Amino acid sequence: MARSYKHMETSVIHEGYDSKDMLGSLTPPLFQTSTYTFNTAEQGERRFAGDEGGYIYSRLGNPTVTILEERIAALENGERGLAFGSGMAAVSAILIALTKANDHILCSSGLYGCTFGLLTMMKEKYNITHDFSSMETEEEIRSKIKPETVCIYVETPINPTMKLIDLQMVARVAKEYSIPVVVDNTFASPYLQNPLELGCDVVIHSATKYIGGHGDVIAGLAVGKKEFLNEVAMTTLKDIGGVMAPFDAWLLLRGIKTLPVRMERHCDNAEEIFKRLKTHPNVTNVYYPSDEAHPDYSIMKRQMKRGGGVISFEIKGEKQDAQAFLNQLSFLKIAVSLGDTETLIEHPATMTHAVVPEESREKMGITDQLIRLSVGLEAWQDIWADLESALNQININSDAYSKA
Repeated sequence: MARSYKHMETSVIHEGYDSKDMLGSLTPPLFQTSTYTFNTAEQGERRFAGDEGGYIYSRLGNPTVTILEERIAALENGERGLAFGSGMAAVSAILIALTKANDHILCSSGLYGCTFGLLTMMKEKYNITHDFSSMETEEEIRSKIKPETVCIYVETPINPTMKLIDLQMVARVAKEYSIPVVVDNTFASPYLQNPLELGCDVVIHSATKYIGGHGDVIAGLAVGKKEFLNEVAMTTLKDIGGVMAPFDAWLLLRGIKTLPVRMERHCDNAEEIFKRLKTHPNVTNVYYPSDEAHPDYSIMKRQMKRGGGVISFEIKGEKQDAQAFLNQLSFLKIAVSLGDTETLIEHPATMTHAVVPEESREKMGITDQLIRLSVGLEAWQDIWADLESALNQININSDAYSKA
């Protein structure tokens, strides 16, 4: 769906909805219904046959959900959007739609823990294999592509190491082999990065995160070519049934209106926190795309508007020191997820990526000292005061462990 408005700040508020079509309601109505009536039996027949448009059953389509699907398609400059009951429902539906038994998926060198778990299950049940690639050069990507490779799956920024992948380069290589590129764009949001404009084929969001933005909804979205997503809608979405509830779509339509404003504040705050983490004596490494010393900084400048709201960093000590640090925090919340108004902090090795075997975690760069911080919308001074106070306790805790 082509964006109707030149600027995203306008599109997030108006795209896909005209109040004139809904009795003048300024806010898109919530169509909280499971099914729809037909005027005649013949009309029902025509709709089921696909000869007439219209709603049949909310697993197959819902007006509130449709508005959201049209809006996200416009924000990502795609032909069609699809809504799902969770981010993993979106990932699962897309990957199942693209694969069959004995196929192969090439993945970026790091993945969300549940995506890793899904790929493991697909391998065990259907022999759909996968390999990881750093995707640093065209030659490296080509070396990992097999005759049975049917999909390249990319996270960028990668969760939680914040490594970036050059999407234009990946798309260029993929087109040589006629392989679709699927990108998890959750960490960047449509405001900071648009993979379809860089040559990729499908973009996925855990809409739970920045798109919703308020920590009150679980949802997923996918955007791509109309022909492919029509197929997904009538197969893996319809038949597996990971559909979005109308109320969740309504919440997302409310949250997405402030996406540009929120993303700017997330980035502003993250940049301030990054600068201070960088110089704290108990922090050994900081990973943030806007860091000029970040190995992928040049990629960030090409394909992202700003560095985003997530920072990962490593602290001195061992796993128990990382956990003790988290336990010293006052108002910052120890919680998985990201993109909420609240600042959230977690320990990937034992939380979001606990399902990943230790050897694989280490290859991904997920150490026991790694902390993932989703910087919220609070005053950055308060966020830093809490972090600094807890960081200052690390040596004390380490001394206590050594004496125990």
